[in-house]
Amino acid sequence: MKRYSSDKIRNVALLGHSSCGKTTITEALLFKTKVTNRMGRVEDGNTVSDFDKEEKDRQVSIGTSVVPIEYENTKINFLDTPGYFDFVGEVFGALRVVDGAVLVIDASSGIEVGTEKSWKYLEERNIPRIICINKLDKENIKFDELLDNLRDTFGKKVVPFALPIGKGENVDGYMDILKGQSYIDAKPVETYPDTAEKAENLKAILMEAVAETDEVLLEKYFEGEEFTEEEINNGLRKAVLEGELVPVVVSSAVKGLGTELLLNTVVEYLPSAQDSLKVTGMSNGKEEERQGLPTEPMSALIFKTIVDPFVGKISLFRVMSGTIKKDMDVYNADSSESERLSHIFYLRGKEQIDASEIEAGDIGATSKLQHFKTGDTISLKSNPIIYDGIDFPKPCYFMAVKGKTKDSEEKIGTGLQRLNEEDPTFTMERNIETKELVIGGQGNIQLSVIASKLKNNFKVDVDLTSPKVAYRETIKGKSDVQGKHKKQSGGAGQYGDVHIRFEPSDQEFEFTEEIFGGSVPKNYIPAVEKGLRESLEKGVLAGCKVVNIKATLYDGSYHEVDSNEMAFKIAASLAFKKGMLEANPVLLEPFAKVEISIPEEYMGDIMGDMNKRRGRILGMEQQADGSQLVMAEAPMSEMYTYAIDLKSMTQARGSFTMEFLRYEEMPMHLAEKVIEEYKAQNEN
Repeated sequence: MKRYSSDKIRNVALLGHSSCGKTTITEALLFKTKVTNRMGRVEDGNTVSDFDKEEKDRQVSIGTSVVPIEYENTKINFLDTPGYFDFVGEVFGALRVVDGAVLVIDASSGIEVGTEKSWKYLEERNIPRIICINKLDKENIKFDELLDNLRDTFGKKVVPFALPIGKGENVDGYMDILKGQSYIDAKPVETYPDTAEKAENLKAILMEAVAETDEVLLEKYFEGEEFTEEEINNGLRKAVLEGELVPVVVSSAVKGLGTELLLNTVVEYLPSAQDSLKVTGMSNGKEEERQGLPTEPMSALIFKTIVDPFVGKISLFRVMSGTIKKDMDVYNADSSESERLSHIFYLRGKEQIDASEIEAGDIGATSKLQHFKTGDTISLKSNPIIYDGIDFPKPCYFMAVKGKTKDSEEKIGTGLQRLNEEDPTFTMERNIETKELVIGGQGNIQLSVIASKLKNNFKVDVDLTSPKVAYRETIKGKSDVQGKHKKQSGGAGQYGDVHIRFEPSDQEFEFTEEIFGGSVPKNYIPAVEKGLRESLEKGVLAGCKVVNIKATLYDGSYHEVDSNEMAFKIAASLAFKKGMLEANPVLLEPFAKVEISIPEEYMGDIMGDMNKRRGRILGMEQQADGSQLVMAEAPMSEMYTYAIDLKSMTQARGSFTMEFLRYEEMPMHLAEKVIEEYKAQNEN
């Protein structure tokens, strides 16, 4: 693959709802540009971009793949992103390094949730875009109606650059509105009168958009003068780059219809890598601005990592400035680590195309980088820089991971560490209190993919189960008890005797002593405290950690010969159990702070559902995009499946974040169930 300068490079994300045809479009483009000699099919598992075993098995994209296309002396790096919401982190990674986007819509389904979400992501980042209406070969397509819906939903800046010719299976061409020419099988044909009339009206809208980009052009427009072809192209490009215009093109990827139109529109109207010349990062604690030119010091941003059990780790990057070269010494300013690039290459799906150097603006890859992860900046030690990483979504769905065999613990840990390099959107944490390994992600599909990859790539079988809740225990009352341990078994015995008062405390654990006259010798008091602290790990109700308790050692007795530290530790633990039971013990449950973002129409359902979960609504805030942000508190035991339930209630339009807030007393009737379950487990 030849080298391209930044003005000849387009970095373009393909976005859209799941199954709208993004991967099939890349197949059509590869076939059109003679990279492949036949189009692959998602159903057959032979596409270039869906190469992972999980993608082939599930017939959906799971990761972003790079598909470079060479067309008209231009290189277009298409980043085919997953449409399934569980893999939104892949979309965020791609959007960090592209300059433009193609939003793909299934003509038979119209505007779907994934369409709305993708549009929102592009709006938030001010990324210029094209809309591609795909699958026009399906039955009962109402193109005009869909176009009206698009303009009603996303605004009047959505304007078609082409119209389809034919309907359903008979769709076999399109009319290019700007050229005023119709094409069937890429060959010019005569335009139907009704299509020509429709096109004339739409061209008038485009000319108005051209006029509004420049004072001189506006004057020319009002005076009724015709624009030159150059003025039209420059005006439209400027409008697209500024987000004032969103071209709509038409396609039937399976028939290869509209591929040339899409490529031409991308090349002519979406920004080149040169259009985003300035890049800003932090260098030695100060903000530094660089030009995205090959003459600048080298820097690159890693936007994705692939972990292959056979090939090893592959890091995908965009060169932000300078030129990255094979055998170059590179530096991670964030971790102060240096290493050498063994080799660099372009990726097309899983195919590696060797390169000796890759210029600013282009996308490449390297393997076996030890000290770099997704979101890190590659730079030079002599010119270090750190760019903003990738703002991944926080996990909202959690499951406990357990190996099916006893000896699998280490394999699971190693496998998850490696997979986390590939997918930083999931977290893993060992809960000390419940002794479980808990992973968190965006939804059940993402976590089941992780479980499958553990099995296929790391040969370890796991079960995913609902995590145990880390309940805690405390006391509401006071008690005054004696703990006495006396054991005689020939020779030296054991003797320890303590009197302890227990009461609630605002600290996790308080220990004081009020011993007078040496009833408990000073050297045994630390053993009493140690015995109590060890007892805190297992409460008397459900074996949970005990918190917010004060213990005061005020009396006791000892034996000159038989007393020792162990005896006083045991005496303290006996006093603890007795004291807890007599001081009105209660179960505490963790509460979470929850923020839910939803469209207005789901407000009633969300509030009703939150009440069922024993949650409390604290307030609501109207957002700039018209959605509502609901702030609430809820028990964590009721929130583990909320990610799936919220998707169901809001047709996947809602999202939420959750973080631990505090512990609260659990209602008695629910606490009794937890205590019964604990006792039943212990009996078994």
